[in-house]
Amino acid sequence: MLACLLRVVLAPLTRQRSYGNVPQPHAILYYSQRATNGGLLIAESTGVSDTAQGYSETPGIWTTEQVEAWKPIVDAVHAKGGIFICQICHAGRVSNEGFQPNGQAPISCTDKPLTPQVRSNGIDVAQFSTPRRLATDEIPSVVNDFRLAARNAIEAGFDGVEIHGAHGYLVDQFMKDKVNDRTDQYGGSLENRCRFALEVVEAVVHEIGADRVGFRISPFSNYSEAGDSNPEALALYMAKSLSNYGILYCHAVEPRMVTIGEKKECPHSLLPMRKAFNGTFIVAGGYDRKDGNQAVSNGYTDLVAYGRLFLANPDLPRRFELDAPLNKYKRETFYILDPVVGYTDYPFLETAE
Repeated sequence: MLACLLRVVLAPLTRQRSYGNVPQPHAILYYSQRATNGGLLIAESTGVSDTAQGYSETPGIWTTEQVEAWKPIVDAVHAKGGIFICQICHAGRVSNEGFQPNGQAPISCTDKPLTPQVRSNGIDVAQFSTPRRLATDEIPSVVNDFRLAARNAIEAGFDGVEIHGAHGYLVDQFMKDKVNDRTDQYGGSLENRCRFALEVVEAVVHEIGADRVGFRISPFSNYSEAGDSNPEALALYMAKSLSNYGILYCHAVEPRMVTIGEKKECPHSLLPMRKAFNGTFIVAGGYDRKDGNQAVSNGYTDLVAYGRLFLANPDLPRRFELDAPLNKYKRETFYILDPVVGYTDYPFLETAE
């Protein structure tokens, strides 16, 4: 089990302030502001290779320069007693040639293109290039990219990694039958579609140890057109399979989060998945203080991850403890390049009073 003193977790949040895909010094303040003794922070989605990027100015962990840049950020979190996990990710087809080395096509399990989408800032429209379907014999090298990224994360000082298997990115693309149209051993049946995800888990577990590995999953979500015809079966199969590897935690996105920032009433529940997983269970998706407390006290989850509320309230655990008022988040500054505005300038409770 994860030895957290706090039930409140910082969810992984893309902030697009890692210029040239290298973490920057301003992230030292951002993460240390949100660190508390015994609190778990999950770093923003971090690319595993030069083909992994799908957004501008997002960090990676495949080069020595990136690893060295993460070190003072991790040190600052540890100095405050925080537990820091690096989320490792590959965007797959949620990318375009402009983000890819030598302008090549993004890779995926499929060659089905994504339709243009309004970004989660509600303004920009993302354009996606037609992906290139990975050949069967290329897949092990992508698995290896995750393994090396996990090794690099430990080298940077992180306490572990979270494999990003959610939100329509590469691992999710393989798992979901609305995307995966392969006819080899990585497509077709549920077991085949989950093969890539579990090969990544196995490689990472062998590299850094199961007690340092988490997995994020959104079986019920349709982010980036990555839906599944039987999400309940997918959720259960993955929960049981992840348990077999003895990993540290499973981080599941609530079924009510159909798309980014969109919360809907939903008949589905993560409870069967929670019961099937032997390890720490983390939920995320539209929680506030009241329903987070309720989810923990009901045994629905062990920990609750907060995104937008934690972004806007660096001292969120303290505010929850005191039931203090919260700063309102400013969506228009979520993804700007400014190293201060909308990033490290949200006031703490003492300075807000």
